[in-house]
Amino acid sequence: MHHHGYLWPGSKQRFDHEALRRPPPPDPPPVDSNPELIQRYKKVRAEFPVVNLPPLETAYWLIKPSELIRGTWQEPKEAATWLGERLAEYALRFASERDRNSTYLSELVNSTAELLGWGEDLSCGFYLERPAYLSVALVTCSPNRAAPELACPLGHSKGPTGAPGRLSPAR
Repeated sequence: MHHHGYLWPGSKQRFDHEALRRPPPPDPPPVDSNPELIQRYKKVRAEFPVVNLPPLETAYWLIKPSELIRGTWQEPKEAATWLGERLAEYALRFASERDRNSTYLSELVNSTAELLGWGEDLSCGFYLERPAYLSVALVTCSPNRAAPELACPLGHSKGPTGAPGRLSPAR
């Protein structure tokens, strides 16, 4: 088991484009459906796997291009440390005073290590200076508990081997 980190800062308007944040249904609409519906299905089917928008279901980060991975760690504590570094990097831009609170952020990082240790994923979001949004996710991989059928985007079928710690550099 290992953990991938994802970071998406962007416009709130783009983040709100939910059609590209959810996977398309497995079956296309019937051929006699409204042409707009068919076209929308085709667009989402083509774009969902490659668009850099955070998926509504955290596990679906695993089907996105591996270039979106900001770091990979074997140990939950190291992944949580990366989260803490990213939160510290953006904290001054958080729109909410509560989100800027160092005690709150520290508790979030500490609970993240525990959560990842159980094989869970973490996804959190913060409003930044308007109209921006920050999404940060840590996804447990090989297998993912919520979607065990999803393969590791880096090709680790049974998880990493070798020395403990970071498998790839944080970007």
